[in-house]
Amino acid sequence: MISFDKFSIDLKIIIMPFIYILLGFIIYQIIIKIMNNAEKKSNIQKKHHQKRVRTINILIQNIIKYIIVTFVLVAILANFGVNVKSILAGIGITAAIIGLAFQDIAKDFLAGISIILEDQFEIGDTIEINDFVGEVVSFGLRTTRIKNYKGATKIIANHTITEVINYNLYNSLAVIDVSVSYEEDLDKVEKTINKLSETIKEKIPKAKGNIKILGVQDLEDSGVVYKIALEVASAEHFTAERILRKEVKKALDKAKIKIPYQQIEVHNGNR
Repeated sequence: MISFDKFSIDLKIIIMPFIYILLGFIIYQIIIKIMNNAEKKSNIQKKHHQKRVRTINILIQNIIKYIIVTFVLVAILANFGVNVKSILAGIGITAAIIGLAFQDIAKDFLAGISIILEDQFEIGDTIEINDFVGEVVSFGLRTTRIKNYKGATKIIANHTITEVINYNLYNSLAVIDVSVSYEEDLDKVEKTINKLSETIKEKIPKAKGNIKILGVQDLEDSGVVYKIALEVASAEHFTAERILRKEVKKALDKAKIKIPYQQIEVHNGNR
């Protein structure tokens, strides 16, 4: 005879893990939706604070995901008759062993918390770590992902991030060097560059002030080198420098001020 009670018990053991997984997924999606809606409804005007809230939101979502996965696994083990209480009781004993085995993971987690609390950087910031400059596209419990302008993505373990240059905390400074010939009138050169300030905001909308001539940077063999600076919005200095070089070149050409360049003189001797 077929035992329906035994059959129902076996069926329960098979089905319940899928139910636990489904419930875990639904609970996770509900929590994420609530958090995202709360983030959208928050009346935070400053872009810097918006990115900070977004970064913290993603970090909390990662923590919730790991907690739900842990509870689902425990429920599944209990469903198969595993003594979960003894496992939980033994966690204290095995914690030290696990901690030794996963020291770097623990360091990454603590470093991630420290980065948030100290406001070192956030998602969307342009930062520099170990000479790699790029935008923070992902920030998790263990790693941070940075993508540069070429599209290359660098994945960095959080605990290895010891020094960070953040270009988004304050306004940036676009700085370029401009060479002019020794024959040119330097007063005319400076006047031409200063006049460019009147129209530079049309070319660089994120400029925060006027062009500043910092002075003569060097006296090279081929010409006089000026250092020029322009304050721009945070992380916009790379783009601004490229535009500034172009506009300075056009202004000097219009004023018929020569920019030195290497020349090769060929002498054809008579024998």
